[in-house]
Amino acid sequence: MAGCSGAPTNQETTVATTDGTTTGDPSTTRSGDVSPYTRVYRESIDSVVLVRTDSGQGTGWVYDDAVVVTNEHVVGPAEEVDVRFNDGEWRAGTVLGTDAHSDLAAIRVADRPADATPLPLADAAPVVGQEVVAIGNPFALSGSATTGVVSGTDRAIPAPTGYRIPDAVQTDAAVNPGNSGGPLMSLDSEVVAVINSGGGDNIAFGISAALTERVVPGLVADGDYQHAYIGLSFTAVTPAVAEANDLDEARGLLVVSVDPTGPSAGVMQGSDGTAFVDGRQVRTGGDVVLSVDGTTVQTFEDLLSLLALQTSPGDTATVAYLRDGERRTADIELGVRSET
Repeated sequence: MAGCSGAPTNQETTVATTDGTTTGDPSTTRSGDVSPYTRVYRESIDSVVLVRTDSGQGTGWVYDDAVVVTNEHVVGPAEEVDVRFNDGEWRAGTVLGTDAHSDLAAIRVADRPADATPLPLADAAPVVGQEVVAIGNPFALSGSATTGVVSGTDRAIPAPTGYRIPDAVQTDAAVNPGNSGGPLMSLDSEVVAVINSGGGDNIAFGISAALTERVVPGLVADGDYQHAYIGLSFTAVTPAVAEANDLDEARGLLVVSVDPTGPSAGVMQGSDGTAFVDGRQVRTGGDVVLSVDGTTVQTFEDLLSLLALQTSPGDTATVAYLRDGERRTADIELGVRSET
């Protein structure tokens, strides 16, 4: 199966259109227009590649004139990889950098084919219901395309390090082993996300274009990327947590623990007890974070996305929080997230 050619070949077929004319292109609709999925595929496929290492393979896509983007878990510890373009030709690739926290990797391919042009990252955040096309090499079936919609946004998905990748995009497009690292395309032929995982119950995920745009330049320039770290763990303030902590309303994030060596040590306080509310055990005590730099945080995903997309290590974040019912603020200099 690994020897399959990159793109399928359409057989010549005559299709009747509504105005009585015919077309030889089976991808056209009854009105004579090319399917939007076919158009996206044709505009993108030459820029989608197969990435192979000694331990496995996945998909990648052309990011700029000499760089291919894929997943960190596709390249693993490899320093050199083989890259096959849609024309069937192989190129040698050098891994410039990897980031396990975002599951992204950058590969230098100096002599890419002329028709393998960079794919643009989407400027606008995707919306639920937006149609998308996943292009890649599932099960080594080169140049495969599946379609679906954006099923969810701002998801926090597992990273290889045990942390969470924020701002992830969820889709119901079929994604299987070998799709990893490939582009999830909008119907405007822009990369909405870098496919990261999937394979079950019509749920797959990708690293957002916004996070990719922040991380990849660092991988190209420095070989790595440093993520901001606040040194706190949280649980959402549900109605039960609010009741147990005598809070007027269920809002914000309760600090469960504080990293004793992290940037919030000595500033923020974690939970120190538990209580039962309606038969459920919940955390008590600890600060309740309401906002960071003026942005309200209602969920863990909110906070992760804010830190990942709007802050950097060394920045000072202003945290508004409740302690014993009193509203306070604290300025915290963000640290660097460790590798594990």
